[in-house]
Amino acid sequence: MYFDHKYLYRRVKGPVPEGDEIVAIGAAATRREGGDITLLAYGAMVMPSLDAADRLAKEGVEVEVIDLRTLLPFDKEAIFRSLEKTSRVLVVHEDVKTLGLGAEISAVIMEEKFDALDAPVMRVTCPDTHPPFSHILEAANLPNADTIADALRTLAGD
Repeated sequence: MYFDHKYLYRRVKGPVPEGDEIVAIGAAATRREGGDITLLAYGAMVMPSLDAADRLAKEGVEVEVIDLRTLLPFDKEAIFRSLEKTSRVLVVHEDVKTLGLGAEISAVIMEEKFDALDAPVMRVTCPDTHPPFSHILEAANLPNADTIADALRTLAGD
């Protein structure tokens, strides 16, 4: 499945990670190096994830941010390489938690790399509700740098 960043289609554009104008199918990109926690994100969630990782760095926690860039296939090798360094994973995506991409990635990690984990895989997602029509309510439901940073702190403390 080819994934275009949603901000490429909006009238009011948000930040798009550099180099994502053309996406290599199946190849993730490491947007920030770190050795304490692996954060997996894609699309619009990459920038708030990077912001959250910068906040945690000031607290002494180095977060490696992996931009999946494509979802089918997703780059298992990149995920596993990072997991081997950090032993902790946070998946951030702008979909519901139940039956979302984070659940699939978590299942793959648990099935194939359980022994590499020092803590359960965590997810930061939208609530399990219908997406709101209002942009204001949508923004309130979406993961943001604050909710991501809070989850990273929790994961770092485990």
